[in-house]
Amino acid sequence: MAPGRGQASAAVTDPVADAEALAPMLEALSARMERERRLLPEVVDALHAAGLFRLLLPRSLNGAEADPLTLLRVIETLARADASTAWCLGQAAGCAMSAACLEHDVAWEVFGRDPRAVLAWGPGTQSRAVADGDGYRVTGTWSFTSGGRHATWLGAHCPLFEADGVTPRLHPDGRQQVRTLLVPASAVTWTDIWNVTGLRGTASDAFSLSEHFVRHDHSLTRDDPRECREAGPLYRLSSLCIYEIAFAGVALGIARGALDAFVDVARNKVPRGMKGPLRDNAVVQAGTAQAEVGLQSARVYLLHVIDTLWSGVRAPGGGLTLEHRMALRLASTHAIHRAREAVDFAYHSAGTSAIFETHPLERRFRDIHTVTQQLQGRMAHFETVGAWMLGGDPDLSFV
Repeated sequence: MAPGRGQASAAVTDPVADAEALAPMLEALSARMERERRLLPEVVDALHAAGLFRLLLPRSLNGAEADPLTLLRVIETLARADASTAWCLGQAAGCAMSAACLEHDVAWEVFGRDPRAVLAWGPGTQSRAVADGDGYRVTGTWSFTSGGRHATWLGAHCPLFEADGVTPRLHPDGRQQVRTLLVPASAVTWTDIWNVTGLRGTASDAFSLSEHFVRHDHSLTRDDPRECREAGPLYRLSSLCIYEIAFAGVALGIARGALDAFVDVARNKVPRGMKGPLRDNAVVQAGTAQAEVGLQSARVYLLHVIDTLWSGVRAPGGGLTLEHRMALRLASTHAIHRAREAVDFAYHSAGTSAIFETHPLERRFRDIHTVTQQLQGRMAHFETVGAWMLGGDPDLSFV
């Protein structure tokens, strides 16, 4: 019997409650994580203790194999307190889906043996993997590696070349093959690039490799169902689906925290030149209600889409359809932008109170605008879905 096979899964009994329990600590430490531009060791320890890094790992690797609705609720709960923590956990969740594509012994080496295992990765525009015997020589730099500083393994996405280093290795249809090669975190060289507007605590730095050998069995093709070795319905979803859910959850959590903070401001602040508190202003009253209904309706729509998708993939013979993928792309992007609108309302209505670094709205304003700059927040996604609805030929790269 392979190591770890058949052992009990990680003890995550109520991950949403565990996330709620962590929120006060995250809120208290958020300013330090901003300054130090990474998750603090005590935060990483707490996430491991709660089993949250193992939320989407297969049960065969002592993971929780949780459903996507649970993932959304965990992420938005954490993001209410600290968006960087939630973002790192969402990134790790998407990366953990790759465990289902590895041979069990390799997956156990990467994820199962170490209870503190975390995989992180990011895009690499100048990378290559050259065939060498039973593996590859990998060279390149990968950036935006959220959570990489506390990861135990890193994934290097590479186009493949034959042993001559010149000839691309192609699929039968002529496309160049691309694989993700897994390397221990100790093997890479880091470059600190993360001086940014928001989500500062994610430490989304760049790592490099030069002629590093990786065995073929430590590589995978992301989201290729032919490589999936896990039967559970969770692994019929793509890692892209998980990122859509998780990062929409980050946006929803930021907005929930921002509106809650604004209500406290509005009840107590008497703006200069006014006789009563901000809450007595009719414009503020109407705006608060509109921000709330915009946020809640986007959240409910996203929950509905995820529930429908999850029911579809769990059904006998079910799977992830293009209709599911389009609906999720639409709902997740919509949620991100309705969350941004809610935060913008809260920030601008709070006046000068919100411009101080010590105010909870200041960080949330920067964080939400960093979320919308990321791939999941692109307005172009609406064009993609609209083109599909109208019978066009949309680019499906991010669906």
